Amino acid sequence: MNQNVGERELVITRIFDAPRELVWKAWTDPERVKRWWGPKDFTSPVSKIDLRVGGSYLNCMRSPEGEDYWSAGVYREIVEPERIVYTDSFSDAEGNLVPASHYGMSGDWPLELLVTVTFEEYEGKTRLTLRHVGIPAGENRDMAKAGWNESFDKLAEYLEKEKSS
Repeated sequence: MNQNVGERELVITRIFDAPRELVWKAWTDPERVKRWWGPKDFTSPVSKIDLRVGGSYLNCMRSPEGEDYWSAGVYREIVEPERIVYTDSFSDAEGNLVPASHYGMSGDWPLELLVTVTFEEYEGKTRLTLRHVGIPAGENRDMAKAGWNESFDKLAEYLEKEKSS
């Protein structure tokens, strides 16, 4: 069954109590990304970012059980500090793309997804909107939504610490 883009799209909007420049840095500086990337109880031991159009990234999420989940992609558009558009794929530790089944995921995952993140100033805070296109509907999308929201909870905590330091 073919799904249209709307059915394969996850959209999450969050307000972060931090200036847009700080939220932007949290997304684009690998040392900052490592502090919040991944769901609750996951860590991010590796983040490599070549922040330019055509540049790539490689991130690792480590589960509480010590399993590593790698993702890689290429930046398609960067408008500092307003918008980042990049591809998103499962990968191995070297950044080679692998199918979702490599990590035991089921369903009709495309090899490459597209992520658009916008950063808007909002009453002294930042309204971040994430659009993740290509995630199969059902349990996969529910898991992705939960994972992103848990990551955003960690991002909010990180930004609170950064602001007060």
